[in-house]
Amino acid sequence: MRFINSFYFKIRNGFSCSCPVFYNFCEKRKSFFKFILAGCVSGGLDLIVLFLLYDVFDFGLVLSTSIAFIFSFISSFILQKIWTFRNLGQKKVLLQLATYFLNAFLCLNLNGFLMHFLVNKFGLWYLLAQLMVNFIIGFINFLVYKFIIFKKKKNENTSE
Repeated sequence: MRFINSFYFKIRNGFSCSCPVFYNFCEKRKSFFKFILAGCVSGGLDLIVLFLLYDVFDFGLVLSTSIAFIFSFISSFILQKIWTFRNLGQKKVLLQLATYFLNAFLCLNLNGFLMHFLVNKFGLWYLLAQLMVNFIIGFINFLVYKFIIFKKKKNENTSE
């Protein structure tokens, strides 16, 4: 986690000095940008673990994708909870994890439904449809994480 925080602060300090207007724009939306970066890190981890297990260690495809998903899911939960939304409390972590998993399950089904609808009903190219669906689900996830799963109550200490 120190590496990520260090990287974040280096970028932040560089922007604040070189591009103050852009820095102010980003500072007002920092949880959203951190959400995107955490998602990219988790998505990258998913691909790396999948590649290592399937291509390097010759595991089966279903087992490789399942293990990669688990790594990605756990890293995403930790990054979103601790780094993006600064929700450091431990009292509700199991409830948050269960809610996070339920949200992921619902979004998986929403992804399938929207893909079917856009590709089969509207005739969109499947990669364009997936890109559109990713933006929609990403926006939904940001709102769910910020206002439901990792919601901070007024006067709440971030470390409980």
